[in-house]
Parts: sequence; C-alpha cells; structure tokens
Amino acid sequence: MPFYKQMGEIPRKRHTVFRKENGELYREQVMGTKGFSGIQSILYHHHPPTAMVESKLLNSCAVEYEEQQDLSPRHLYSHQYTEETDAVMGREYLLGNEDVLIGVVNPTKSMDYFYRNGDGDEVLFVHYGTGKVESTFGTLSYKPGDYIVIPIGTIYRVVPDEVESKMLVIETNSWITTPKRYRNIHGQLLEHSPFCERDFHGPEKLETNVEKGHFEVRTKSRGYMHSHQFSHHPLDVVGWDGYLFPYIFNVDDFEPITGRIHMPPPIHQTFEGNNFVICSFVPRMYDYHPEAIPAPYYHSNVDSDEVLYYVKGNFMSRKGVNEGSMTLHPSGIPHGPHPGKIEGSIGKKETLELAVMIDTFRPLKVVKQARKYEQQSYKYSWKED
Repeated sequence: MPFYKQMGEIPRKRHTVFRKENGELYREQVMGTKGFSGIQSILYHHHPPTAMVESKLLNSCAVEYEEQQDLSPRHLYSHQYTEETDAVMGREYLLGNEDVLIGVVNPTKSMDYFYRNGDGDEVLFVHYGTGKVESTFGTLSYKPGDYIVIPIGTIYRVVPDEVESKMLVIETNSWITTPKRYRNIHGQLLEHSPFCERDFHGPEKLETNVEKGHFEVRTKSRGYMHSHQFSHHPLDVVGWDGYLFPYIFNVDDFEPITGRIHMPPPIHQTFEGNNFVICSFVPRMYDYHPEAIPAPYYHSNVDSDEVLYYVKGNFMSRKGVNEGSMTLHPSGIPHGPHPGKIEGSIGKKETLELAVMIDTFRPLKVVKQARKYEQQSYKYSWKED
C-alpha cells in the first residue's frame, strides 16, 4: 500500500551512522521494487542480511499442468484436500499460468524455518483459522476473512493457533496493489473507493530477535526452492520506515457498491497484479429498480478466465457449490447463472454470499493433481430439464 509507516528505532537521516549501545553499527538495508523507482522501505538489522553460512538447492517448484482438455467450465472441491501442514510446504496448487499460481493450504503447524518468495508478492486469504505472521517488518495477527498481502522478498513465517485452519493462496510474479481507478495521483484512496487507508493494517509490533544459533530461510526463486542457513535470527530488525511492508485487509471492511440494476464484476475489485485482478463478493443489498433482475446476466469472458473461490453463504447464481468450492469459467465461451437462478433472484432484497474472485487475462491451466478434486459433471449442469 502506498502510505508511509515507521516502526522501532531509526536514525534521523537515512544512510547515516546509526550505532548500537556498544558502538557497533546497525546494518542498513534498502528494500524496494522496480529498481529504485518503485515503493521501498529501509530496515536496520543487528547483523548483515547477507551473512549466510550455508546455501543449497532444495528442490524444483515446477508445477505439472494437465494436457489440453475440452473447453468447458470446471469445478474443484478444494475442501477435499485435508492434509494438515505448514503454510508453505503444504500448499496444494490447483490453477496457474505465467502470471499467477492459485492453491489452498491447511496451516495447522508452525513453520520451523523462515520463508521468502523471491519471484513476486503473495496473498493469503484466511478462510478460517487464527494465528500470526512473523516477518522482518514485525508481527501481524490474522483471523477469518483477512487478506494477508506479503511483498516480494519479505522473510516471514506463519504461526497458526491450535485450531482448524485453511487459506486460499495466490502467488504472483508481480506486485499487488489496490485498483488504480480508486487512487488519486498521489496514491491516496478516493472517496468513492470501497475501502480507505484506515481499513489496511500493517504489522502491530516489531519484535527484535538477537539470538545466535542455526536458522534456515527457504527462498523460492527462478522455479526452485533454495535453503539459506544463518547463524543469527533473520528477524533482527531494530527499526524500519517506508512504504513497502506486509499488511492485512479484512473482507468485512469492503464496502460493496450497489445500484438500481445489476452492477458488473469490476465493482467488486479489491486488488490487482500483472494480468489479473482479485475481487471480493460480500454480503450486500440487491438492485433496487422495481423490475431489476439481481442475478447476473449470461456473459462471455472473451479475454479473461474467471475463478471463484466460495467462502460461505448461499451463492445466488450457482447450484451445487460448497464452502471451499473453486470454479473456473474459461474465456472463449459464455457462462452465467444455473437454470432457475435468474427467476429465483427476482424480488430478493439481499445476499449473504462471500466469495473471492480472480480474473486472469491470460488463460489458466489446471494442475494435474487438481483433477482428483473435480466434479466431472459440472460442465453439463446448465442443461435445462
């Protein structure tokens, strides 16, 4: 998010002498995007962030996609993935392309290592569960409905509470921002935006760790997972300031835009990356024209694929979807409400649905392992009796 935040101790001027009580220098790190022309933060470490003692290649992160299938809607029951693991190594990828990778994870175990994505930003949407994310920028507490946005290169680990937990995972090779049309030339969110800066929450506290020992940071980069060992704790930052940091936005703070007649999907947009957007379908009042049809019209995604992840509630345009269902409606063919849903929506005053939508502007591919979660008959569910 393009607003300034400061935590901990920092010198009055950047790139100047900043000493510990014993006279040693703190180690300054500039962390930014787009070379030196994007947003950035400056962090002050007890130890050089470069001081690793061992580096090795762990494994390939390549995802195997299925061969081209017939062009049709797909429905994946992601709730059937039940493995309980940590928030990174247990990710079950389902869909992806050159810009984004989409999956789920059930993080019931704390990570015994730290992690950073060296390829792009990540978004973890908390379907259910609570816990905290510990990072070089500080600690964030999470709860159901939170979008946790983690910038590229951020070292972190997820520490879940001892409760059932599930997250939707969105990995990118770009940067996540709020929609440009909701920001003025200075980056401030405009009055007609469905959210404002006070809805976004950065780290709550900065915990500086100075202990020595053996600490592993796993780095995903260039299609592989790498292991970097340090003899000092990687979360050793005493202070930082800037515009780049992890933050949380809770979906309950999204203020839906409504109208007299059906509004198009872009009004639900919450974030955007390179060649994709993330939208939030939240509880809202329906259209109030006396002859309005609240259900969406049939429409053709002529240049984008549409993914819906169903969180809770009764999604008014679909039959047979459950919490954790993930549908893919590909570009090239039309899609829309199931039979009877248009008629059934007339006269309804509100919806209590909650879902996350991801629209991509390059075709998505289905990961091979995702087929075991698929409802094969979904593509024929629009047949009229």
